[in-house]
Amino acid sequence: MPATNTFSSYGSVTKAFHWLTALLIFTALPLGWFANQLAHAIYDPSIPTTEEDIARAAQLFSLHKTVGITVFFVALGRILWAVTQTKPGLLNAENKPEAFAAETVHWMLYASLVLVPLTGWIHHAATEGFAPIFWPFGQNLPFVPKSPYVAEVTAGLHWLFICVLAGSLALHIMGALKHHVVDKDSTLRRMLPGHSDAPEPPAQHHSILPTFAALCIWGAVLIGGGMIGVFADHSKAHTDTTELAEVQSDWQVQDGTLSITITQLGSPVTGSFADWTAAIAFEDLSEPGLAGSVDVNVSIGSLTLGTVTDQAMGADFFDNNQFPTARFAADLYKTETGYEARGPLTIRDKTLDVVLPFDLALQGNTATVAGRLELNRLDFEIGATMPAEDSLAFAVSVTIDLTAIRAE
Repeated sequence: MPATNTFSSYGSVTKAFHWLTALLIFTALPLGWFANQLAHAIYDPSIPTTEEDIARAAQLFSLHKTVGITVFFVALGRILWAVTQTKPGLLNAENKPEAFAAETVHWMLYASLVLVPLTGWIHHAATEGFAPIFWPFGQNLPFVPKSPYVAEVTAGLHWLFICVLAGSLALHIMGALKHHVVDKDSTLRRMLPGHSDAPEPPAQHHSILPTFAALCIWGAVLIGGGMIGVFADHSKAHTDTTELAEVQSDWQVQDGTLSITITQLGSPVTGSFADWTAAIAFEDLSEPGLAGSVDVNVSIGSLTLGTVTDQAMGADFFDNNQFPTARFAADLYKTETGYEARGPLTIRDKTLDVVLPFDLALQGNTATVAGRLELNRLDFEIGATMPAEDSLAFAVSVTIDLTAIRAE
């Protein structure tokens, strides 16, 4: 069997690309479906979840993504090979409507085979918190920022394109079976392994209309997706957020970030609280000693933590519904080497004395503070049903950066 195509038959390379692509697609689609079903069960508070369930879902997602990336590169190879080859003629070219439909579906399939894995890959790269791709080249993509909005948009596109892929596949398979069972021609047989005695196709002319029709369908899909809200910004957590009252403070925080970093499946995931207050009293001392106090209140529901934001609000983690705020009431000390905030930290219904070292830069009435504290999530019974670090590490890093101005 020749490696290259002729006007009446497909070569061995084209056949290999075709069946390898089919195998990968029919592996990736069920993997993604089962992973999604398991993920929905994990996020359902009425269904008990174990660490094994989370690890299983992550493994399925990782397999799905890895197979999907393989589809992307195989599809590119298939397309590049196709453009160098003679295109076998349609055996039913005289049936204009059917030939038009067949070519349109082929264009839909080619585009889907690239767009489905590409949008999934971009979604993965833009996401904080993910099941990793099984390969050694890193998890990020150039020019793709870590952005909840980009992740949301590409997730919507990925879903739309999967629908197009599934529909195109169904039409493609039904068309092949129609040729084989009803028409009893060699359309399907000439794509099967081995040599096929396919007849010479009739003379035909390939028009640009099927390509234009495929583009119109893609446009209709995107417009329809926009109309049903696929591209709306759902990136903010859908949780109740307790609004904190303004506080009286000797130092007014002008801007700042309060963030946490967890390690999920071996990868760091960083998120921040949008709503927190700090009542600060501080006088810089010439000698080590008590320099003031700070009372920090945090609205737990204002946390954004990548793809695990909603899970973090659940009863097994922060339990935002029952414990909507956290508090750190500390004394501020100047030490021989720097500064420390020492006092009780309350998260959920657990209180633990902690020490937060921080750097302080004073310029007149402006203070810049940067501090970092490492906690063990189990000390606050966060993720108590995950007593091992297979899915979620014990260590949680808390970072604060702020600029405050002395009140006059």
